[in-house]
Amino acid sequence: MTPIRRFRSRIARLGELDVVARLTPIMPYWMAELSVALLAIGASMLARLLLDLVAPGGAPFVLVYPAAMLAALLAGWRAGLLTALVLIGYIKYYSYPVIGSFAPADSAGAFTLVAILIGAMLIVAIAAIFRAAVARATGERDREIADRDLLLAEFDHRMKNNFAIVASILDIQRRRSDGAAAEALGAAFHRVESIARAHRQLYRGDGQGGTVEMRDYLTGLCEALADALFLRGGVSLRVECAPVAIDRDRAVSIGLVVNELVTNAAKHAFVDRDAGTIRVTFGPDGAGWKLVVADDGVGMPAKSSETPKSDSGLGSRLIPAFARQAGGTLVTESDASGTRVTLLLTA
Repeated sequence: MTPIRRFRSRIARLGELDVVARLTPIMPYWMAELSVALLAIGASMLARLLLDLVAPGGAPFVLVYPAAMLAALLAGWRAGLLTALVLIGYIKYYSYPVIGSFAPADSAGAFTLVAILIGAMLIVAIAAIFRAAVARATGERDREIADRDLLLAEFDHRMKNNFAIVASILDIQRRRSDGAAAEALGAAFHRVESIARAHRQLYRGDGQGGTVEMRDYLTGLCEALADALFLRGGVSLRVECAPVAIDRDRAVSIGLVVNELVTNAAKHAFVDRDAGTIRVTFGPDGAGWKLVVADDGVGMPAKSSETPKSDSGLGSRLIPAFARQAGGTLVTESDASGTRVTLLLTA
């Protein structure tokens, strides 16, 4: 940003600062305007004293304009005009010939005072016009933000309904089916739930600027998986996640990877065993992040250790696809002590 643009941006922010509106809850409107004017006058006089240390008596009216403009920007044209009149009168009486009198020394002095007064009034008028324009722009922006929030709320509501309808249809069909069809429909149901949870994390306020807070997201997802997969007794699912925010689309893909890996571990890792632990960990790793889903089960057959695999074989294709969507690389390690799948993600 260029210096000129930075200056314009700061002036615009100054125009949005309505000091009078903030002070009116504790004092009358006119008193708030008067307070701002007095502060501007005091600041100008203090600056004048400091300037006199360097150049005594030089350019006596030079600080009138910035003080009047500041008062007009902060509190309106009345505060700016009062600031200008008081400062011009004070300087004329105490510093500008004839000292101790408001009468001009000659016609040239009278013309100078009139020109200074007109200049100050023009500065106040311009500041007041600018302040009004900024107020209108701010009001329009606030209305647009309110309209956008309303549209987002409506979109959120409709999306929740759509996810709920799809999940209900899949669940109904799953209950009416058996065998492989029931398992496939159940897996589809969990995938829809994983996407729906990311959506809820984003639009309920946890997601900021299109991101999802991963600790809440993965914790809620794994709690739902534990209930759906009937992880009871000695088999437990534990989650350790750092409080990091991830882009929404990447978070959805990570959630889908977790869904597939936890489902596979629950189905295959503890065959003929009554106890075990599935651990899901996620956190920073160098310049990126690392997701690990590990179990202490029976391990995978040697021919299957390259890629996590589910009953139907669909998971063996979905997991790498979800990993690629997340921009990560899968590494699988498996032996008799269990299976560990790592998803390495670049920032």
